Formats: sequence, structure tokens, C-alpha cells
Amino acid sequence: MENQKEKLEEKELIQNEEIKNLIYTIRGKQVMLDSDVAMLYQCETKYVNRVVKRNKERFPEEFCFKLTEDEFENLRFQFDTSSFEKNNYGGRRYLPNVFTEQGIAMLSALLKSNIAVKISIQIMKAFIEMRKFIMSNAQVFDRLTNVEYKLIEHDKKFDKVFNELQRDENIKQKIFFKGQIYDAYSLVVKLIKRANKKIVIIDNYIDDSVLDILMKKKKDVEVEIVTSNNCKIENLDVSKFNEEYPSLKITQNNKFHDRFILIDNKELYHLGASIKDLGKKCFGITKIEDEDILNKFVA
Repeated sequence: MENQKEKLEEKELIQNEEIKNLIYTIRGKQVMLDSDVAMLYQCETKYVNRVVKRNKERFPEEFCFKLTEDEFENLRFQFDTSSFEKNNYGGRRYLPNVFTEQGIAMLSALLKSNIAVKISIQIMKAFIEMRKFIMSNAQVFDRLTNVEYKLIEHDKKFDKVFNELQRDENIKQKIFFKGQIYDAYSLVVKLIKRANKKIVIIDNYIDDSVLDILMKKKKDVEVEIVTSNNCKIENLDVSKFNEEYPSLKITQNNKFHDRFILIDNKELYHLGASIKDLGKKCFGITKIEDEDILNKFVA
């Protein structure tokens, strides 16, 4: 009898450890995902959420709440991809509900099944043990949090340095041969994405294909296309584009022969071919670093 009792206690301990692994801290509360609760209660997730929906008044926010997209995305990072998909978290169509300790108790009372009652007791024990563990290790967690913040700051500084290195490495001079249409297109898109405020494109033979590139710009970045009478972009195209990706304006000017892209009035690039002809023949893209020339374009 004692051996059987020890085996049952050992089995219960394993169950408690498994349950504790399903408890997460979100919004300062220890919670469990609706899908994990359903798995423990041996029922479908939609059934659990249906019970909550039918008894809204019994589940205030301190009992049960729906995760935001950011919270669910942060939760993803606590899993590797394979385990996330294995637990069926990755293929969800809707954001999950999560239950606090009180919410679990309320849910088990509503489900009224033997399994729910037995499992709820195990879950309560797991919540209590987790709470004790967190309280007894509060100072350690506080130190870890401080270390994590410092690491985040270091990561930000590293990213900034890395991005600067990438910017310096980017496009001092590039030559594209006939047929390298995608490579040339990709490089021009990178230039467009670098702009934070304004893009000026100077090209006498531009057409509406440039709009596909300008769709990649950052939100609220202004665009001015300086072109000649040969421009093949219709006013209707500009109007439709501005409805979704403001703002674009076209200025006619016959002063330019070559093609240029000016980014934020800080970076100037010379294009050996019109944007509509990228990769059709051998051409080059060169960054102009002479500040006097840059200032003339800005003026």
C-alpha cells in the first residue's frame, strides 16, 4: 500500500511540474492559456471559450482576459518554433483567452465534470507553488530583470552600430549587367526604404512602374518626382497612389539629363539608367559624396 501511495504521489508531482510549465506571467499575473486549460480538462478549446462567453458576468478581467497581439507575439518568443506549432499555438485564428487562478476555479465549477474538479485542484496547487517560488526569489528575478534591461540596451547600441556599418557598406558604387533586373530593382528599393522624411527622384523617362517601388517607402515619407514632358504617369495614378501611400507630387523640369535619387536631402545617388529600364542594359549606381554638389541639389 505504501509503495502504491508513493507512486501516486510521484505521479502527482510530475503532473504538478508539467502544469507549472504551462503558467506564464502576463500583465503581472500568473495565467494559463485557454488551449492549455482545455488540454488539461480533456475538452476542446472552443468549448472552454464558449463557457466563458455564456457566463461573461462570472469572468471579470481579474479572472480571464484576451491577449493582445503584442502579448501573444511575445509569448511566441518563449517557445522554439517546433514546440509552438506542436502545441497548436501557431495555427490559431483568434487571440487566446488566459485564465488566472480565480478564473480556473470559476471555470471548473461551471464545467461540472469529475476531470475538471480533479485537475483544478492540481492547477490550484501549481499556482500556489509558482507564487511561493516567485515570492521567495523576488530579489533574484529583480536582478535578472535589471540584467535583461542592460542587455536590451546593449543590443540596441549594437544594432545602431551594425546599421551604420551597413549604411557605409551600402552603395558607394554598383555596376549591374544586362539581365540583373531584380538585383537592380532590389537596390533601388533599399534606397527608398532608407528615407525617413523625403525622397526626390529625378528621371525624364519615368513611368508608372516607379509606383511599385515607392509602395515600399516608410509611412508619411514625402515623394517628389522631377521629370520632363515625357512622364508617363497619369494624374489618376498619382491620385490613387496618394489615397493609400501619401504623399506624391510630380514636378516638370527640363534642367536634368541624367537620373538621380535624393534621400532626406542627405544622400545623393546617380543612376546610369532610367528606373523603368533597370537591368535591361549594363549601368551603374554611384553615391555622390561631394557636399558642394549635394547642397546644389538640396537648394
